[in-house]
Amino acid sequence: MENRSHALMTGIFTITLLIAAILFGVWFNRDRVQYDPYLIATSLSVPGLNPQAAVRYRGLEVGKVDDIDFDPKVAGQILIHLSIDPETPITRTTYATLGYQGVTGIAYIQLDDEATGSPRLATNKQNPSSIPLHPGLFDQIEKQGKAILSQVEQVSGRINKLLSDENQKQMLAAFKDISDTARAYQQIPAQLGPTIDKLPALAAQTQKTMVSVEKLASDANRLTASLQGPDGTLARLSNTVDRAGTSLEAVTSGIELDTLPSFNGLADETKSSMRAIRRTMNNLSDRPQSILFGGPGTPPGPGEPGFESPKN
Repeated sequence: MENRSHALMTGIFTITLLIAAILFGVWFNRDRVQYDPYLIATSLSVPGLNPQAAVRYRGLEVGKVDDIDFDPKVAGQILIHLSIDPETPITRTTYATLGYQGVTGIAYIQLDDEATGSPRLATNKQNPSSIPLHPGLFDQIEKQGKAILSQVEQVSGRINKLLSDENQKQMLAAFKDISDTARAYQQIPAQLGPTIDKLPALAAQTQKTMVSVEKLASDANRLTASLQGPDGTLARLSNTVDRAGTSLEAVTSGIELDTLPSFNGLADETKSSMRAIRRTMNNLSDRPQSILFGGPGTPPGPGEPGFESPKN
């Protein structure tokens, strides 16, 4: 009997110690912080988010998810109840997104702020303030993925349309035309070969022609200088004409005195002719190039095109 009583006491003591240890652990680990309630109302999907999930503000854990349920007032809307440390700077520009821990798929609430210095967002248990939920990384990837798939589908349809049987025939015909054009261009150098071979001879002939032209110009310059020189042909011819005119005038005077008056008219005509010859010689002396190119044209008279009245 005594052994049984000892065993009973030992069992009672063990059970009591175990219960005390559990109660002590619960009391020791209980959270003494008074959290502020917040609410997230969203129509986005929240895969992997469960009650007791962590709430983090820019990577720091500041609270947890209390409960997740549907909004009885708005069909399809989800209400997420949060408990957040009052020291967390929740402002009117704070927003939430869904974050995921590694590859486990367990989600948590990630809080961030669009600006700094915004006014704090007040809240209470009777009317918890709402924090907007923005699309997370996976939501954006899903949205962009759908857009990319839609674009890929459009591109695929356009490619199929581009590669239709009719378009393939047109492209093959275009390639054939390009090939024929390339072959035609390949024949051009062979056709131009003889002409290109004649170019050196043509260049040499052109050089000789230029040399001849330069020689002709030099000869013309020497001829002009010879005609216009002090002892040149024009000067000697002008002196000869002057002397002949003087002699004729002397003869004319003698004839007028010694011969009959009928010869006066002949003398006048002779004098006019000599004056014309003198004017011609003077013109040749002033413009020796007129021997080669002719004299200047007669200026236009009144009423003719290009006439200009003399200026006073």
